Amino acid sequence: MCWWRSSSGASRSSRRRRSWRRSPAALIFARAGLGSLLLFGFLTLRREAPPPRDAWGALALMGFVGVALHGMLQAYALTLTSAVKSGWLIGLIPLWSAVLAAVFLGERFGRRKAAGLALGFLGAVLVVTGGRLGSDVLRLPSTRGDLLFIVSTVNWAVYSVLGHRTLRRLGPFRATAGAMAAGWLFLLPLFLAARGWSDYGRLSATGWAALLFLGIGASGLGYLFWYGALERIEASRVAAFLYLEPLVTLAAAVVLLGEAVTLEALAGGLLLLAGVAVVQRAPSARRRESPKEKSLTGPSG
Repeated sequence: MCWWRSSSGASRSSRRRRSWRRSPAALIFARAGLGSLLLFGFLTLRREAPPPRDAWGALALMGFVGVALHGMLQAYALTLTSAVKSGWLIGLIPLWSAVLAAVFLGERFGRRKAAGLALGFLGAVLVVTGGRLGSDVLRLPSTRGDLLFIVSTVNWAVYSVLGHRTLRRLGPFRATAGAMAAGWLFLLPLFLAARGWSDYGRLSATGWAALLFLGIGASGLGYLFWYGALERIEASRVAAFLYLEPLVTLAAAVVLLGEAVTLEALAGGLLLLAGVAVVQRAPSARRRESPKEKSLTGPSG
């Protein structure tokens, strides 16, 4: 579980490297392809059958939303903003998920969740604006990157709702492998249009290391370790690791990229995490779900 959170957080710093700023499509295409190979290889080792034919419609939708669209949103956003700020903003996902669960799954949304939601969004505003609330802030390229990253967090929460039933039907490994492969196919036209293969020839050794880390470490092993942990420990304990991701992203951005951590971003990030903690500890009127049901959505990076 520590590996998954570390890889998910550090992956945002890897994507921020200059090697990938020209063609995010080449990066996301390679990442999804490597992740698909590893996940289907794992299914073969477990002697599990591939997803049935009638499941591929749902898997295609999951692949488009959760792999292709999500990957491109985050990759492009990271060409405009910092890995430190994106690491804090990723904490919005549990807040959006709580809203969607109330709307589509009938979960209770009481005063405590509303307070946590307000606290989290206040933190997000502080991270994005740096405490400057003038209209000029919205015209900054970094602010556009932050807003795109916020859109990606909404997108991931939508993916979580869309994939809930399919993940329960097929099991996490088969559903994730199928969605990853479908997403890779959706990325193929973008990769061809951008002549993404030409970017691979210009990669340095560091760029290749970042690519392999993203594909094998974050998209492949990250999912395997995530679901492996769910088979062994309670979902409530798994949820505690959500708070590691922004901190790992921050550390990786400082060490690998030399990014500065501003006081405003730190304060906003801590407010955001406090809001997530309040929302997660708020009572829910729905039945108590099993660990797999509560945490099927897997890594968000």
